[in-house]
Amino acid sequence: MTDFTKLSLSEAVAGLRSKQFSSRELTAAHLEAMEAARSLNAFLLETPEKALAMADAADAKLAKSEGGILEGAPIGIKDLFCVNGVKTTAGSKILGEFIPPYESTVTGNLWADGAVMLGKLNMDEFAMGSSNENSAFGPVINPWQRDGSNTALVPGGSSGGSTSAVAADLCLAAIGTDTGGSIRQPAAFTGLVGIKPTYGRCSRYGVVAFASSLDQAGPIAKTVTDAALMLGSMCGYDPKDSTSLDVKTPDFVAACTRSLKGLRIGIPKEYRMDGMPSEIETLWEQGTQWLRDAGCEIVDVSLPHTKYALPAYYIIAPAEASSNLARYDGMRYGTRVDGADLNSTYERTRAEGFGEEVRRRIMIGTYVLSAGFYDAYYIRAQKVRARIAEDFRNAWEVCDALLTPTTPSAAFGIGEVSDDPVQMYLNDVFTVTANLAGLPGISIPAALDHQGLPLGLQVIGKALDEETCFAVGATIERAAEFNAKPTHWW
Repeated sequence: MTDFTKLSLSEAVAGLRSKQFSSRELTAAHLEAMEAARSLNAFLLETPEKALAMADAADAKLAKSEGGILEGAPIGIKDLFCVNGVKTTAGSKILGEFIPPYESTVTGNLWADGAVMLGKLNMDEFAMGSSNENSAFGPVINPWQRDGSNTALVPGGSSGGSTSAVAADLCLAAIGTDTGGSIRQPAAFTGLVGIKPTYGRCSRYGVVAFASSLDQAGPIAKTVTDAALMLGSMCGYDPKDSTSLDVKTPDFVAACTRSLKGLRIGIPKEYRMDGMPSEIETLWEQGTQWLRDAGCEIVDVSLPHTKYALPAYYIIAPAEASSNLARYDGMRYGTRVDGADLNSTYERTRAEGFGEEVRRRIMIGTYVLSAGFYDAYYIRAQKVRARIAEDFRNAWEVCDALLTPTTPSAAFGIGEVSDDPVQMYLNDVFTVTANLAGLPGISIPAALDHQGLPLGLQVIGKALDEETCFAVGATIERAAEFNAKPTHWW
């Protein structure tokens, strides 16, 4: 008998089309796996009745050889996406029992293509975090463990519930959001593929906002082809989002088999950091060799403003967050803690409703936007952002894509870094530049470190050139032959 949860998304879709099994069988197997894996805390809300109803509807279409590209495939949804009639928390207590009466465009696109919803996935509160320790509903546990150790590891963040669920075979694929690396970093920590598309490629309508000029939805999957299949469904122009790009969605799956002969791959010298583990340096060199073997020309490039990217990001993102989160005041919906007057009601509601990291970022954001500091911090950070985008434009004159590590380390233990916010923020050092410049970036699992934990390589492409990211990513995937899975312990 087929172990349905071990299938890739592409294999599952092919099996459903050829009627080897039904969506109900596939969905029931994943619901069973979810129930047995609650110790991972990956799901905030399981929706078994909804999943089986959607599976039955998919089976009815498949019986008539109808349906979309994901017809009958069970997936997980990061709890930042509003699904009509399903509770949404954004990993926070402040939304209370909020049940949106509308559907996010991305999830609407997935349902139109026949995907089945298994539930809402845990995440760092309001997507603020690199470890999924900031959820109001407890940390997510990484299904991977160090060799010879049972120390609980973080799955990365903020899309940690999404990566933990896919890595533990609780869903065929999942969707996440990436504001500074929140898809790519957790994908690297869990041995998965994750892509942040070009800013504007996926609609932000119905996605709870963190930093509006940086947030972008994307898929987390077991293979590059699976990620391409998911992204093709998620994309599309949306008039409800003023930043949505009115461009045609390419055939991302076809791009995965494209030849790389003659492609120029840039290696940015600024990504070689002091103190970076030698294993990551070695893997980067190995990735470079794989691409050289595939017919690529390797060129050294310079992105001189890279060292300012993290400070600029941690000014711009909190500034936008402080503006976006001002709407949570306990007046119209969500948590409300009454005080002696209006101001104390606001204060007590936000103090109780927001977690420590969210409060920290709101305070940073409010500070850098305040009179007297706006020019010194926020305006200067935006100028740095423009320089970072310019660095990439200069790089594209000599190369077609960039190859870098995804993260400066493998997954770390829960509590090992959480007492040092600055150390935690350094997890985003290789990923934030793509967000600041609005470029696509994909993380591909490529090796295990000396502790048996996955490491990823990142490909950054030109704006709206996800196809090259998928082509290079698929080549790395084939060369790496990464097929390691976490040992089942949960």
